[in-house]
Amino acid sequence: MDTENAILCFAALAQPTRLGIFQALVQHAPEGLAAGDIARRLVVPHNTLSAHLAVLSKAGLIIGERHSRSIVYRADLDRFRTLNLYLLNDCCGGRPDVCAPLIAALTPCRPDPAKEPTDG
Repeated sequence: MDTENAILCFAALAQPTRLGIFQALVQHAPEGLAAGDIARRLVVPHNTLSAHLAVLSKAGLIIGERHSRSIVYRADLDRFRTLNLYLLNDCCGGRPDVCAPLIAALTPCRPDPAKEPTDG
């Protein structure tokens, strides 16, 4: 990812409604959400939602796919991963110990060791 594309993504996410849309789509990955469901969840008028979805689509952060009479939107998690890797590229300046806490914090979906069953 180059700087221009990263800025396009950040600009798309730098607005509360668009950030909320993207977060909802990430939470509903990989199935996605129909536009009407997004509008109801976020209490956004359809015409306003359409404009926000267009910005997120242009940035490549979401993908819309027509299903009969509705459009289902999905977060493009590969694009989001690429954006995050762009930010983290050489974050430690050659010192992996500096990045270790950040990398550990970026794995929120890892199993919680405190909640894992024990053999006792």
